[in-house]
Formats: sequence, C-alpha cells, structure tokens
Amino acid sequence: MKIRQILSNFRQQFALTLLLVLLDAGLLVLFPLFIGLAIDDGLQQVYTGSILLGGLGLVSLLVGAGRRWFDSRFYAKVYEDYGTIVGSRLKGDTSSKTAHLRLLGEVVEFFENSVPAIINSSVGLLGTLTIVAFLDLRVFLGCALVLLMVVMVYGFTERKTVRLNKGYNDELERQVDCVGAGGELSLRNHLRKLMRWNIRLSDLETINFSVVWLVMMAFLVLSIFTLVSDGLLQYGAIFSLILYLFQFIESVSALPFFYQQWLRLIEITGRLGKV
Repeated sequence: MKIRQILSNFRQQFALTLLLVLLDAGLLVLFPLFIGLAIDDGLQQVYTGSILLGGLGLVSLLVGAGRRWFDSRFYAKVYEDYGTIVGSRLKGDTSSKTAHLRLLGEVVEFFENSVPAIINSSVGLLGTLTIVAFLDLRVFLGCALVLLMVVMVYGFTERKTVRLNKGYNDELERQVDCVGAGGELSLRNHLRKLMRWNIRLSDLETINFSVVWLVMMAFLVLSIFTLVSDGLLQYGAIFSLILYLFQFIESVSALPFFYQQWLRLIEITGRLGKV
C-alpha cells in the first residue's frame, strides 16, 4: 500500500481539503497587513481598516471551521477503509497486524493534522517573503539568507534522522510481542531500547533547533533595530513588518519538524508498502 494509492482512491476529497487548507493559509497571511492598515487608519480616526480586519477574521473562521469539520469525517473514512485492507492482507499473528495498524494510524494522522500545518507554514512563508519584499528589500534578503542556512542545517543531518527513525520503528514493531510475552524483564528492555531511539531523535532535533533559533533571533533583533532607526515607514507598516518577521520565524521553526515527520512517514509507508 503506497501513499499514491491512497491519494488516487480519494482524489476528489483530497482536492477539496487541499483547496480549503490553501484558502485558510492565504487568509492567515493577510492578518499582519490588515492589522497595519487598521492601525494607520485608526491614527487618522478612520475605521475602514478595522472593519476589513473584522471581516477577514470572520471569513477565516468560517473556512477554518468548515475544513476541520470535513477533515475529521474524511480521514476517519480513510482509516476505516485502509485499516480493513491492511488487516485482511497481513499474514501472521495478531501482534504483527496490530503493529501495522498503528503505523497506518500515524500515516492518517499525518495527513489530517500535519499536512494542513505544513501547507499553512509553507504558504505563510511564501506569502510573508512576498509581502516583506515589497515592504523592505533588505529584510527580504535577510529572510532568504536565514532560510538557506536552515535548509543546510537540516539537510546535513537527513541521513542520521532516517537511520534513527528506522531503528525506532524496528523496535516499535516488537512491542506487542514483548507485551504478550508477559515477562517484566523483556518488556523493560524493550521500552528502554525504544526510549533510547526516541531520546537520540530528540537530541538531534534539539541541536538543530538551537542552531537555527540563534540565527533567527540575531536576524530578528538586527531587523527591528534597522527598521526603527531608519524611520522610513509609517508606524502601521513597521508594525506589520515586525509581525511578518515573527510569522517568518514561526514558519521556519515549524518546517524542520514537519520535514522530520515526512522522513518518518516515508520509512513507515515503506513498511506498509510490503503489505
């Protein structure tokens, strides 16, 4: 069973949820810009910007709530259908089937929760870079440099991440057997090994995140100092630009986490593909 097969069999539903996610993400990108407009209008005793900001919030609520209502029902159907297929095709004992169903649950959870978050971060990142480029070219170039450094950091550790995920999943597939054996020592050894893999993954992520965070904080401080000292933009525009910098940092911080989830998903679907 491949990801491509799942996407093909539910192509219309996936297309609809993808459209809703993109629309939701696009609306979120506009919030800092509309907040800046509302501030500038408010300083001039004009409330058009505030009305537009309220309208944007209402539309964003309707789209976001509608997407979540649809997604919960759609992905429940995906898990039901493919869980039945995996369970019926698998040869062997109950423990093997249970382990594979657990892995399938991770795949479905990734599509339901992580994919919308990935799209939100990606659209937010691209939208932020586009708007920042119009507001201040120097800040845009700084964002591009930071993004390049993040890609280099996580690209450098990709192979190690894949290897650690493989070790974790190998041990996870033995969990039901260890529980069923009933021996306390066997179960303790299994859990210790499982957590060792988990700790190694966490330590690697901590190191990567720390390096990236230091780079982004230095960029944020330098950008704010430059914008305030120049005095070339209106107060609302400066405030919007700072919000976009925070949004940029949030998106860049989230993408590596989703990237690691994607690497784990590839390793899991490789196992399920043998079913």
